[in-house]
Amino acid sequence: MERSSTTRRQATRQKLYEAAVTLIAEKGFSATTVDEIAERAGVAKGTVYYNFKSKTELFEELLRHGVGLLTASLRSAADGSAARGGTRVAALDAMIRAGLVFIDRYPAFTQLYVAELWRTNRAWQGTLLVVRQEAVAVVEEVLREGVANGELSEEIDIQLTAAALVGMVLVAALDWQAFQPERSIDDVHSALSLLLYGRVSGRRG
Repeated sequence: MERSSTTRRQATRQKLYEAAVTLIAEKGFSATTVDEIAERAGVAKGTVYYNFKSKTELFEELLRHGVGLLTASLRSAADGSAARGGTRVAALDAMIRAGLVFIDRYPAFTQLYVAELWRTNRAWQGTLLVVRQEAVAVVEEVLREGVANGELSEEIDIQLTAAALVGMVLVAALDWQAFQPERSIDDVHSALSLLLYGRVSGRRG
């Protein structure tokens, strides 16, 4: 019974996340009301407050949830590449594709996340910085391993390079969806892959 209750609550939270992210992406945080989130999710207003103390807490948890999914996807891609005996650059390449797949699946969340990265004085700024670092840290780990095993140059600034790779995928994917939607994921991944191998490792494969 307890597991069933937990599953139901997780399903309800997922509905609220999906409703909130689409509404906030459409209208902005301030213009979106709890009533609208509840209506879009198909639940009573009280259900929102049962799961979250406020709209701000809902948004903070939405950020944690979304970036958590992205982080897990990046880590899974890196681990999968390593299990296949791939290089660290191959792992970065797999992470680029995983990032594109995530963004294609959750475009509204990605737009919202990128927009919030540039805002200041938000109540959830601290949460945003923490979850952003969690995602970037996965890339930093792979870069660090590549430097340690001699695959990548010791001159690489690991923190900036990791941030640049994550930023490249986010911005390129949003540009793809907004201005070049006719392109396939394979097409976009191929372009970013060439950039990765040419600018990071200096060699293909």
